[in-house]
Amino acid sequence: MNGHAKRVLVTVKAYPNPSKKYGETVCVAGIDTDTGKWVRIYPIPFRDLDEDKKFKKYAVIEVKAIKPRDDKRPESYRVDAGSIRQIDHFDTKDKWVKRKKIVLPTVDKSFCEILKQNASHKKSLGIFKPKNIDFICCKAKPKNDKARESCYAQLSFFDRKKKAIEAIPFEFRYQFFCENEPDCPGHNLLIIDWEIGQSYRDWRHKYKPEEHLLNMIRKRWLELICAPKNDVYFFVGNMHRFPKTFMVLGVFYPPK
Repeated sequence: MNGHAKRVLVTVKAYPNPSKKYGETVCVAGIDTDTGKWVRIYPIPFRDLDEDKKFKKYAVIEVKAIKPRDDKRPESYRVDAGSIRQIDHFDTKDKWVKRKKIVLPTVDKSFCEILKQNASHKKSLGIFKPKNIDFICCKAKPKNDKARESCYAQLSFFDRKKKAIEAIPFEFRYQFFCENEPDCPGHNLLIIDWEIGQSYRDWRHKYKPEEHLLNMIRKRWLELICAPKNDVYFFVGNMHRFPKTFMVLGVFYPPK
């Protein structure tokens, strides 16, 4: 694969999703540490990567990347997943100072402003400060299990076979207003962070009945992560097929 090396501070990893074109991939996005600009890198078949390439959030990775022909979003890059090299990892010491140095200069005025820039310049990734945050949980629409299984049967990275990762039967959402928009109408966005999906899978055996499990998820993503003691920002991104549809990709919440 031709292209050039990019160094990216990974800020978001979405829950794995199967596709007929790429098999099971993970939406990964972050900030180019050389330019300070947002980038989306794909396809990342995360569960098929060699162990030394399986990066965590806030890892700094180097990867060979090119602009794709089939994705006109300005932040999108197609990458050679085999070229991934982990360079560093930014920890939370000193109130997240390493992370804040890279992330905070990219903060947008508001989600309302991101939507305006999406309409005018196809902006598809961003970060902003919300207020009056609430957390909503509801039953997800039934998934097409046969279609999911066919994606796994049809494609696999380096011909490795793996069990299909299960679809989470609930949707988790943030409802909020924009901090810096007096006329903000309010927003309601789906959360697709890998951590919340994995927490459901891990915690369901620990917290029963199901109502208790959902309350524990709400407690973490609302009362702990979005606590008043934290300086809370939402990472958001849109869908390739539905560019006006944005989702919460993760939360940036250093202590105040």
